[in-house]
Amino acid sequence: MADPASNPLRGIVMKIMSVAVFVGMQSSIKLAGAGMPSGQITFYRSAFAIVPILIYLAVRGDLRAAFQTNNPLGHVKRGLIGVASMVVGFYGLVLLPLPDAIAIGYAMPLLAVVFAAVFLRETVRAYRWTAVFVGLIGVLIISWPKLTLFEEQGLGSAAATGAVAILCSAALGAAAMLQVRQLVREEKTATIVLYFSLTASVLSATTWFFGWQVLSWPSLGLMALAGFFGGLGQILLTESYRHADVSTVAPFEYTSIILGSVIAYILFGEVPPLTTMVGAAIVVGAGIFIIYREHQLGLERRAARKASTPQG
Repeated sequence: MADPASNPLRGIVMKIMSVAVFVGMQSSIKLAGAGMPSGQITFYRSAFAIVPILIYLAVRGDLRAAFQTNNPLGHVKRGLIGVASMVVGFYGLVLLPLPDAIAIGYAMPLLAVVFAAVFLRETVRAYRWTAVFVGLIGVLIISWPKLTLFEEQGLGSAAATGAVAILCSAALGAAAMLQVRQLVREEKTATIVLYFSLTASVLSATTWFFGWQVLSWPSLGLMALAGFFGGLGQILLTESYRHADVSTVAPFEYTSIILGSVIAYILFGEVPPLTTMVGAAIVVGAGIFIIYREHQLGLERRAARKASTPQG
């Protein structure tokens, strides 16, 4: 929830900046990640992200408090799920055009609604179920031309494998969102962010035993930049929620498909096909409706609590 002295415009600007930085992270990985094991990509993404996060916490005076936790096992669990999501997600990112990877990744908040209903027993009514169903149809429209390549080219199809990897990453990311929702009940945001970067760095470092690629200096620089972008993006995202409500800034996540398409065309000569644009439009519409519905339900809950509070 936003601070009482909120500034919605500043929150929106910071959200858009975080989207731009995260797209920059993905672009850096694609520029440097050809043939690089996804576990190695995850390590650099996590390890170099610690630098801006530590600086941010030190400036705010929260560094010492951020290391204090009452639920270390919860952070490890969140780290395991998050690392798995990043590993398969980065694998798919390298194989797919950037706009396709971004658009398919929009399945994550849709799946989070499904998982919340199934595992957390949250009440999800017809409006949101309909939005989730429509949104997943949009994801299918984006993915289907790539998945059919399994039939034409067999299991070696890079596009089909990439699409499946991004879908798996979205499912794992949705599961990680549920774990974060459990952690925020007793842990500070700074603690969750810091411990995730630390555990992700340690866990992904173990993939060295499976063989890492020797990086050239330009590739190492790009991976360091990707990690720094990842940490900076997390900071900007956190700050955006400090200045505005989630329902205000969340829809601006979908500006990533526009920015990603522009960067993909400039850097990689990639032009998203019609199916990607149509599917993305459907997913974005469904996602914005879910955000709107969550906002309305939040208002209703606050009104109900206010009405039930004794006056006098």
